[in-house]
Amino acid sequence: MDRVTTTRFAPSPNGPLHLGHAYAAIVAHDRALADRGEFLLRIEDIDGARSRPEWADEFRADLAWLGLTWREVAPQSSRIATYRDALESLMATGLVYPCRCTRADIARAATRMGPDGPAYPSTCLRASVPPGPDVVWRLDVEQAVALTGELTWHDERRGRQVARPDLFGDVVLWRKDAPASYHLAATIDDAADGVDVVTRGADLFAASHVHRLLQVLLGLPEPVWHHHPVLVEADGRKLAKRRGADAIARRRRAGEDGRAVAAELRAALFDTGVSLSEYVDGVP
Repeated sequence: MDRVTTTRFAPSPNGPLHLGHAYAAIVAHDRALADRGEFLLRIEDIDGARSRPEWADEFRADLAWLGLTWREVAPQSSRIATYRDALESLMATGLVYPCRCTRADIARAATRMGPDGPAYPSTCLRASVPPGPDVVWRLDVEQAVALTGELTWHDERRGRQVARPDLFGDVVLWRKDAPASYHLAATIDDAADGVDVVTRGADLFAASHVHRLLQVLLGLPEPVWHHHPVLVEADGRKLAKRRGADAIARRRRAGEDGRAVAAELRAALFDTGVSLSEYVDGVP
């Protein structure tokens, strides 16, 4: 029987989508279409006051303008109880602990860099910090890996990978300013939504090491990953909302042809021998 694939695009409604988002959505959409599968839209709206429903409305208009079709699933704001249940199940095994370290504390104490900054050196694990409303909850990665043993995962671009969640140090699973971290929420959501091919930018490649560990700890199914290239600015930095990357909503309102924009991205980034100056592979 032919494979049927489910993928998803999961933007946060804290600013407008740009061409980098458009490319990510197209990759997920077309990957599902190739296997006669389903493309999902999930709104990741647990980023406190920065999450605004009007941005989600813009996202839907942008995706339609690009000519994409999707099924929308429950937003993250409706799943908080599920995240809490997962955290409590890990608490029961003794695999998470409270932490009060600030970013400055971590920068001073860290002995190495991780994929997204200084790797947390388990300071509060050794200090036995009491729980409270001012703590985050971290995963004791060393203990978790000792429990699971060696894990592997598969990326469609890079092949078999040996999981290295230790690259980050002890990652945060529960934040003070949001109900759950990206690592915990995205892992749970993808399983709940039946996503079996996780498409996302190559800049998030390392996060999959952590997500594979969480899947085993929480008894969740293992997907396949597809880490696609990212679009970058002229100076080589990834397109980002916070740096004012050009919103596709502006182009939509200006009357540009969204399907033509999508076709241009597909041609430049999929066809053999064709490239853009704004294109970078980005895989570690």
